[in-house]
Amino acid sequence: MLMRADPFRDLDRWTQQVFGTAARPAVMPMDAWRDGDEFLVELDLPGIDPDSLDLDVERNVVTVRATRPELDSDRSMIAAERSRGVFSRQLFLGESLDTERIRADYRDGVLRLVIPIAEQAKPRKIEVARPERERQAINA
Repeated sequence: MLMRADPFRDLDRWTQQVFGTAARPAVMPMDAWRDGDEFLVELDLPGIDPDSLDLDVERNVVTVRATRPELDSDRSMIAAERSRGVFSRQLFLGESLDTERIRADYRDGVLRLVIPIAEQAKPRKIEVARPERERQAINA
């Protein structure tokens, strides 16, 4: 249903296991799963400006953009580990998903996408036609 287009993901996981740290930070971590006739995606986006959320769909690619405001320059920071600025992530969807009916909501720092399974991709029964036998009179 959801196709990955990140060839370095396995390398990042391996690096994290070996060295105990991420090779590059995951600024938009995601969970995705199927629930019945819907596919759900949750992206962690704490501290972003909700008005900056931008979702675009082009063919079978969903692009998510968000902005976490820059730090106030008057602050004397002791630690500044959270990434700032514009974040973007693309999700490559399979042909079996209905990109015309995607729903999205942002609550408690989590962006949730609900993507219905396309009607033509759902399993269905096909009725088998049975022609009735022609009735013939038997003359004896």
